[in-house]
Amino acid sequence: MSNLTKEDVLRLSEEYGVEFVRLQFTDMFGVLKNVAITVKQLEKALEGELMFDGSSIEGYVRIEESDMYLIPDPNTFIVFPWMGHEGAEARLICDVYDHDNKPFEGDPRYVLKRATKKAKEMGYLMNVGAECEFFLFHTDNEGVPTTITNDKAGYFDLTPVDLGENARRDMVLNLEKMGFETEASHHEVAPGQHEIGFKYNEAVTSADNIMTFKYVVRNIAMRHGLHATFMPKPVFGIAGSGMHTNMSLSDLNGKNIFYDPAGRCELSQEAMYFMGGIIKHIKAITAVTNPTINSYKRLVPGYEAPINIAWSTGNRSPLIRIPAKRGSSTRIELRSPDPSCNPYYASALCLQAGLRGIEEKIMPPEPVNQNIYEMNAEERAAAGIENLPGSLDSALEEFKKDEFIQAALGKHVSERFIAAKEQEIKQYNERVHQWELDQYLTRF
Repeated sequence: MSNLTKEDVLRLSEEYGVEFVRLQFTDMFGVLKNVAITVKQLEKALEGELMFDGSSIEGYVRIEESDMYLIPDPNTFIVFPWMGHEGAEARLICDVYDHDNKPFEGDPRYVLKRATKKAKEMGYLMNVGAECEFFLFHTDNEGVPTTITNDKAGYFDLTPVDLGENARRDMVLNLEKMGFETEASHHEVAPGQHEIGFKYNEAVTSADNIMTFKYVVRNIAMRHGLHATFMPKPVFGIAGSGMHTNMSLSDLNGKNIFYDPAGRCELSQEAMYFMGGIIKHIKAITAVTNPTINSYKRLVPGYEAPINIAWSTGNRSPLIRIPAKRGSSTRIELRSPDPSCNPYYASALCLQAGLRGIEEKIMPPEPVNQNIYEMNAEERAAAGIENLPGSLDSALEEFKKDEFIQAALGKHVSERFIAAKEQEIKQYNERVHQWELDQYLTRF
């Protein structure tokens, strides 16, 4: 992580010829927002003097409380490499403060910082590594995104079959210039589907990186005449996009505490308890890690989707997988989140649930090392394997019942999240969809 001061940001802006700065922050739904300023206003912004209208942002405040401040984090200063040196453009990620100059309780970054503070008080640091999948689609003659892709590639295929490879290569090169350490990039299972993996980091920085990653991918795709989407299931009949999330805890000196060569599966008791806490609260957490109606069209049988609440060291069918590497790489992989989620909220809830597991010594169930996809309902029931919620409506009901998870997000966020999602479900249920027309218009 960088350790930049305000003075460093001003100096670097001059060195790179920056003329335009985007002050970025994230709304409740995980959508990146920004206030754009010229470099002449940068010093004022770095002093925390820039205000914006919080009532216009989803999940923020009422109109009578609208004056809010953006406080840039100097360590997030990045110059966008695709803009060129002349008229260069940079960004800073901001914390949001209210009109009383206190951290705003609805700011997703603050919600995660609050969770990481609790972890630090318990002697832990959380590391997170996310694997974001996305689709590349063509646009029509007017630039409107379609769901058309002319590649017929599959997992790990190469050009000329994978026609998005040039765009993906450009994405990787630009991410590297911005300080990302990309570990792998490849075509995914479905036509037009891709993944770029980058190195794990401390939880807040990792969430920042996910937001930056999505911004870069969409911008570079547009420069190649393509539309990049992180929608979980844009096309029926093929695999959806996930955001497998790898998590570990270290002590304050950076030693991985999930690893214990004498423990079961070489996992420490803390690792088992952490996993137990997540499993206990996963049904409520799912409303946040899979926050759209469309999310649940990915979480269906037949596409290797992690719909079963179980863990394993031996295969990828359960909800939680323990990757084979041990030592400093020991971690748990939660396979249910999708890239439409707010990464700050998702990491905060997993961390809070995991810490509660450690505090209360919550053990996970026995591991399931056989392929759950091949088990029938009776076999799953005998093994005590439950399913994740099958719809946003069901997940939201679980969220409403779990007071601990609501408290982990905070009263402000929880109330607004519930209200927004109830409205989303209502709007969806009131609409007439193409499937209904196809099924019923001529039948009745």
